[in-house]
Amino acid sequence: MPTVTGINHLALTVNDLEISTAFYERVLGFPPSGELSGDNLERRLFTLPDGTNLGLTQHARPTGEIFTPFRPGMDHLGLGVDTRQELQAWADHLSTLGVEHSGLVDASYGTAVNFRDPDGTALEIFLSA
Repeated sequence: MPTVTGINHLALTVNDLEISTAFYERVLGFPPSGELSGDNLERRLFTLPDGTNLGLTQHARPTGEIFTPFRPGMDHLGLGVDTRQELQAWADHLSTLGVEHSGLVDASYGTAVNFRDPDGTALEIFLSA
């Protein structure tokens, strides 16, 4: 069987590309690394520190709907950290910016800080156990 080396990219549909770009830049510190347009869409690209690419896509006719993890498809986007101190720093950062979040949530498999982007997409900063 052929194998894959990891996740290369993830594209999220957003209702307002400018609002979402500002959120991902300001809150997560992801500077845009490129743009694409055509086929009735505009896409802003970001390259994460590990080389994974994230795309934010606004279609010509956005529905205006808010994300829900109860539909088939993506449940949430999890971003990793290496230490509990880094995770706490993220919780503090989100609080400073006024982003509502869960605080540190401990589970047997790790600890998370959960929050949402402007379209309601569930985001998580995660520390594996």
